[in-house]
Amino acid sequence: MPDSPAPARPTSAPLNGPGLAAGVGAYVLWGVLPLYFPLLQPAGAVEIIANRVVWSLLFCLLLLAVTRTWGAFVAALRDRRTLGLLSLAAVLLAVNWLVFVFGILTDRVVDAALGYFINPLVTVTLAVVVLRERLRPVQWVALGFGAAAVVVITAGYGQLPWIALTLATSFGFYGLIKNRVGRSVGAVPGLAAETLVLAPLALGYLVWLGATGTGTFATEGLGHALILASSGIVTAVPLLLFNSAARRLPLSMIGLLQYIAPVLQLLIGVLVLHEQMPAARWWGFGLVWVALAVLTVDGVRTGRAQRLSRRAERVSAG
Repeated sequence: MPDSPAPARPTSAPLNGPGLAAGVGAYVLWGVLPLYFPLLQPAGAVEIIANRVVWSLLFCLLLLAVTRTWGAFVAALRDRRTLGLLSLAAVLLAVNWLVFVFGILTDRVVDAALGYFINPLVTVTLAVVVLRERLRPVQWVALGFGAAAVVVITAGYGQLPWIALTLATSFGFYGLIKNRVGRSVGAVPGLAAETLVLAPLALGYLVWLGATGTGTFATEGLGHALILASSGIVTAVPLLLFNSAARRLPLSMIGLLQYIAPVLQLLIGVLVLHEQMPAARWWGFGLVWVALAVLTVDGVRTGRAQRLSRRAERVSAG
């Protein structure tokens, strides 16, 4: 899933062909990640994330040099408040990455997909709890369906779907923080700063693995080392595509495109990896989809009403 949420933009922005292609490409790449991470075995989840952090940082630094955007990166590091928020975002990002990779490597791709389906509902909840926003009745209905989905899945399994809830919650808070700094820090400088915060711990862990002979980077052949190193590109490329799309497409279109990734993850989990889908799971997913449909319809109607209102105000003012 996206490593950075869409920056704020007018909902009336025209539909753009290259922007749409970039958006679809980003979410498709995020959607097929369950097929990529198993290729990194026998590396475990923590080793994979440590490599992802280090190689993502190196790739971002290369991009900063190519695009000559060092200034934005340095400015983010010098601003104490921005660096503090990005550091917190980095911790949330590490938790999200680690749980996602752990879910994939332990044959719980469907649970991971559920987490990203639930994520919009968590975002709405954070708007109420943290930002003190008032929800419309329809949004409360959607949240009710989402809560019912968690109850149904928990009752069917006898335990909370912790992977899904952790992914949704960590990315929800990550998005909230990035929303506060996203207008002043671009995608690449932001990711570079976040991975820089995590890099000392990640690099130290990789050095420890190498010293104890328990790492896989130098022991599983050149092919394995190259695939681990490619995690930096795998992280940054869809982020750049997403950033390109977010600058060209209406926010409502970005909201619809975000469902491509969990749909693909669900299909991979069920059709490719043959994970079990008992009745409780289907009922839970069904309730989540109803909630998302309610949110989507309400969002489209509200956006249309706001555009008409602004247009009327301009006409009356003119």
